[in-house]
Amino acid sequence: MIRELKFLKNPYGKFIGNEYKYLLECLNSEKKNFVALLEEKFSKKVKSKYAIAFNSGTSTLHACLAALDVGYEDEVISPAQTVIMCTFAILARNAKPVYADIDPNTLNVDPKDIERKITKKTKAIIVVHMHGLPANMIDIMRISKKYKIPVIEDSAQCVLGKIDKKLSGSFGQLTSYSFETKKHLSGFEGGMVTTNNKFLAEKVRKFGGLGYKTLKASRSLTALLPSIFQSPYFKRHDSLGLNYRMNEITAAVVLGQLEKVDQLVNRRITVAKLFLSAIKNCKWLVPQYVPKKYKHTYWTIALKYYGKEKIGLKWEDFYKIYKNKIKDGFYGGLSVVPEEPILKNFQNIRKLIPNYNKCNYCKSGLKKCVDTKKEFVCRNAYAVQPIMIQLKANYRNIKEAKLKSKKLKILLSDLDKNINVLN
Repeated sequence: MIRELKFLKNPYGKFIGNEYKYLLECLNSEKKNFVALLEEKFSKKVKSKYAIAFNSGTSTLHACLAALDVGYEDEVISPAQTVIMCTFAILARNAKPVYADIDPNTLNVDPKDIERKITKKTKAIIVVHMHGLPANMIDIMRISKKYKIPVIEDSAQCVLGKIDKKLSGSFGQLTSYSFETKKHLSGFEGGMVTTNNKFLAEKVRKFGGLGYKTLKASRSLTALLPSIFQSPYFKRHDSLGLNYRMNEITAAVVLGQLEKVDQLVNRRITVAKLFLSAIKNCKWLVPQYVPKKYKHTYWTIALKYYGKEKIGLKWEDFYKIYKNKIKDGFYGGLSVVPEEPILKNFQNIRKLIPNYNKCNYCKSGLKKCVDTKKEFVCRNAYAVQPIMIQLKANYRNIKEAKLKSKKLKILLSDLDKNINVLN
């Protein structure tokens, strides 16, 4: 069977390590605990004392907020332009999401706006490292210390990113990772919470493990002694928890990926360099700014598009030309979170948004928000989001990436020269 699987491996496939081997071991043995092994290896790789495996990178956020006792009437600050999962996790805790603006150059949350949004009700700050670039954690942690507000790092898009020599995900009190299919490490689904705080680690594990009282910071349910657990007098649960545990098959796949994580991240960086080189002379494609001593891991290659102003080409038309000529697509920027229908249209959700965020819902635009202080409007997020482009960085065949980047360079040159490229 193992010999047959070797022939099935695609040299440019996603799973090129020991994923197949570990899957077979998982299916043929009940003794090896892949979840515990993954937690151990992951914590060492990201230099964290504790790692707790979850079934997704959304349940991880929910558990982090629960561990910080976020609840009714509490406020949690998160970026205005990011994945909606942060907001969903906040709402699931019956708390209020408060949106901080982004830096228009780094495309990450702006520390200055985080500080402006802090109130007496602020219970936590969620920082998302967008597109693979670490956010400004130096200033954010200074704010955290000043106001004594804990920080949750969402590193779903940023594995092994660095600020100077310090890993992203090692600044805040808690960090959330995702192993969804498009992430640097993939188990098709899955997530991980890391922390150096033993108390928080135990709370996270209990919340994700149905509140079993025997769960500890470093001990999963499978470590329970059968003689104790099977007693009819044994009381199992001493805290509120949900079933967010990672399964063994997912852990086996992610473990195989983790062993090659440096290679996987470096390949994305190589791909990004090819495309960034192709656009370096283009005046209307501006890359995400990477500060000095920051390591970008390129979940995507984020750009700002100024083609409409510079060469009279709309975003949508450039997408069509790109798809036709490069034979691939790209992604736009994620919606500014308050513009998503679930937040914009449902009154019961809107009631949970603080007043100074409600200007985001004005159908007539920001100009008529006369009762709203200007500094509370997430103007950068609203201005940048419609012109964002996310080129793919997850090409697994470097030759293919080189070919497409060369085609892009030619395409951009032709567009600058006003050459008809529609044919």
